[in-house]
Amino acid sequence: MKKILLSAIALTVAMAAGAKSDPVKVTVNADQPGATINKNIYGQFSEHLGTCIYGGLWVGPESKIPNIKGYRTDVFNALKDLEVPVMRWPGGCYADEYHWQDGIGPKENRPVMVNNNWGGIVEDNSFGTHEFLNLCEMLGCEPYISLNVGSGSVQEAAQWIEYMNAENGPQAKIREKNGRKEPWHVKYIGIGNEAWGCGGNMRPEYYSDIFRRYQTYCRDFNGTSLYKIASGATDYDYEWTEVLMDRIGSMANAVSLHYYTVSGWVGAKKPALGFDEDDYYWCLGKCLGIEPVIQKHLAIMSKADPENTIPLLVDEWGTWWEPEPGTQLYQQNTMRDALVASLSLDVFHKYCDRIQMTNIAQVANVLQSMILTKDDKMVLTPTYWLYYMYKPHKDATFIPTSLENVAVKLTPNERYAANPDETATRPLPLFSSTASKDKAGKLHVSMSNVKLDQEQEVTVSLNGMKAKKVSGKILTSDKATDYNTFENPDKIRLADFDGAKIDKKTGAITLTIPAASIVTLEIE
Repeated sequence: MKKILLSAIALTVAMAAGAKSDPVKVTVNADQPGATINKNIYGQFSEHLGTCIYGGLWVGPESKIPNIKGYRTDVFNALKDLEVPVMRWPGGCYADEYHWQDGIGPKENRPVMVNNNWGGIVEDNSFGTHEFLNLCEMLGCEPYISLNVGSGSVQEAAQWIEYMNAENGPQAKIREKNGRKEPWHVKYIGIGNEAWGCGGNMRPEYYSDIFRRYQTYCRDFNGTSLYKIASGATDYDYEWTEVLMDRIGSMANAVSLHYYTVSGWVGAKKPALGFDEDDYYWCLGKCLGIEPVIQKHLAIMSKADPENTIPLLVDEWGTWWEPEPGTQLYQQNTMRDALVASLSLDVFHKYCDRIQMTNIAQVANVLQSMILTKDDKMVLTPTYWLYYMYKPHKDATFIPTSLENVAVKLTPNERYAANPDETATRPLPLFSSTASKDKAGKLHVSMSNVKLDQEQEVTVSLNGMKAKKVSGKILTSDKATDYNTFENPDKIRLADFDGAKIDKKTGAITLTIPAASIVTLEIE
């Protein structure tokens, strides 16, 4: 049946290739509101990797680079404008080698360590608990702390939580001696990271027992109820989720999932720049492969949790290209990356009743970052501007949309063809949409034209609402391979879009979206 379906799709694509496509029809069902899109779906991830922390977020108060108490002024202001809701730290793989007591107290007394996960770089611990939690406080975002389970101890984890959250007691006294009297009231606690890999190479049965032990000693202080997150699966490891859900039950508040759009059809990563048409469509096909993965993990979770009380958190995701020479996972960021972000967020919105947080990797200078820095210069990436464009969807009510006349392209999937739930090809819809209604009653409809070299005519129809006024924003460039540089930082940035028109007779909204571009309409 699957082969017949794919053949039919291929025939449809072939027949449509020689003719001008009909306008895409987007039906927005405003009369069928869904769940709330948790703002934490727009979370960030900051790891001690490359120059994400040092040079990205932190330069120190003595630096000649303009800073606010050691935090880069330009980066801080950019993140403040982005309204980051939650940030994960200190890893990643680094978390399971990090000993928090090395990163408190006078800087000159903090011991150095070697970051064995990422290039053997010497870490001076000048950015520790106070520096991270104070940054989150200044940004107005929630901190998400990953505990060291791989090489740490239960006592170390318990004392860290006490240090961050207790109003009195031995750890609170040490915190006050280090300059902070009031607790930070940290809520989100990850009990290990990638326990199946760099977090200890554990079996799911073993990690489940470890989780049960650690969570026992992760205690609440002063009315701060911890939100305990279990180290979940990577990609297609459904057995991990099944064992975890069977053994930890309601002890976890959430389970994590990691899914990267890793380049290379047979395992070799490709560069972020200079990609061809096949690379472009493969990437977006792999990106959308997250939806069936989410569906299968959620189905397994529902068997053990029929009331669906335990959400799934995609706390690492994004593109992963060949790093630039001499760097640790530093990669450029093109319009293709912005489209990966838009398509992924569209999927997360669709499952917002079960997905309560995601954390794109990473916030600065690593993988699919929001921000790139070099000395005293800063660049906002296309992904940053996509996140900025999607801000109205935060904490808004999800509105389902349906699509007609969407062309489909088959993308090769050789890298994952051996996986039992994958085929050698994957159908890629060349258009995506998502919609939400905010508390003021404004409707926001975001649409992505995936076609690499063709604009797309679109008609938006509304059910349960009549459009009186429409405005918009667009993220676009001449080519999908375009990106921002330190010499030309504004080549791609968010711009006003006035191409949407309301048909007075039908009430429908018509517009044309350029190739490889994203538009968000605000409808009143």
